[in-house]
Amino acid sequence: MNPTFPLKFAANLSWLYTDRPFLDRFQAAADDGFQGVECLFPHEHPKSEIRARLQDLGLALVLFNGAPGDWAGGERGLACIDAREADFQASVQAALALAQDLDCPRVHVMAGLCPGAPQDRARALATYEQRLAWAAEQARLADRNILIEPINPRDMPGYLLNHQADAHALVQRINSPHLQVQLDLYHCQIVDGDITTQLRQALPTGRVGHLQIAGVPDRSEPDAGELHYPHVFAELRALQWPGWIGCEYRPRQNGPSGTSAGLNWLRAATAPTA
Repeated sequence: MNPTFPLKFAANLSWLYTDRPFLDRFQAAADDGFQGVECLFPHEHPKSEIRARLQDLGLALVLFNGAPGDWAGGERGLACIDAREADFQASVQAALALAQDLDCPRVHVMAGLCPGAPQDRARALATYEQRLAWAAEQARLADRNILIEPINPRDMPGYLLNHQADAHALVQRINSPHLQVQLDLYHCQIVDGDITTQLRQALPTGRVGHLQIAGVPDRSEPDAGELHYPHVFAELRALQWPGWIGCEYRPRQNGPSGTSAGLNWLRAATAPTA
C-alpha cells in the first residue's frame, strides 16, 4: 500500500455549485482546489466560453456526455434505440468534435432505455454492441475514448446497462482501446456491491477509463452512508489508480456556498501524509 499515492478529483459541474450559472461554476471549482472538471452536456453552452474558462483557470475537462437525444422528453441515450442510428452517429461525431475542441479525452455515450420484453432487450443489446463498435472506431480516428456506464435501475428505470460485468464483457468483445468502462461507485454499490473486489478485479485490466463517486444511498457527499470512502480511497492508492475520480453527487446544503461547505471529505482525502 502506498498512502502517499496522489488521487485526482474532478468536480462535476452539472451537480456541484448549482447555486451559480453553469459558466461561473468553473471558477468556483478552481477556488476550491479542483484541477479537473466534468459535466453532463457542454453542448448546451457556448464552446468558446467553456474553452476560455478552462484555459484561464488551468482546469482540465476530463469527461462529458454525448447528446442523449430528447432528454426533456425522456430519452436517456440513443445507442440501443431502433430507427435512431443516424441520430446516434450524428451525436457521437458531434461529441468527438467537441471533445477535440475542448481537449477532453473522454466522452460518455449513454445506452438508452429498454423497458420492454426479453426479446426486445436482446435486440437492443445487439444494436448497442454494433453501434459501440462503430463509435469506438470513430473515437480511434479522433484520438479520444468512448466510455459506457452501468446505471442503477432505481435512479433510471429501464436503462439498458446496469451491471459492471455486462459492461466489461462488451468492452472485451469489441476489443478496442478506445472503448472503456465508466465505473460509478454509487451505481455499482446499489446494483452489485462488493466494491473492494470490484476495484481489485477491474482496475488492473485497463478497461476502466474513469471513476465517479457519491454517498450511498442518498447520492450526497462521499462522507456518510453505507459506502466507507476512506477505505475506498486507501484501496485506490494501493491499486495506484492514475485516472480521475469524478465527484457526481448532490450536496446536502442548498444555496450559496453549499458545495464548498461540504468539501471536508476532499480536504481529508487530499491532505499530505507522512
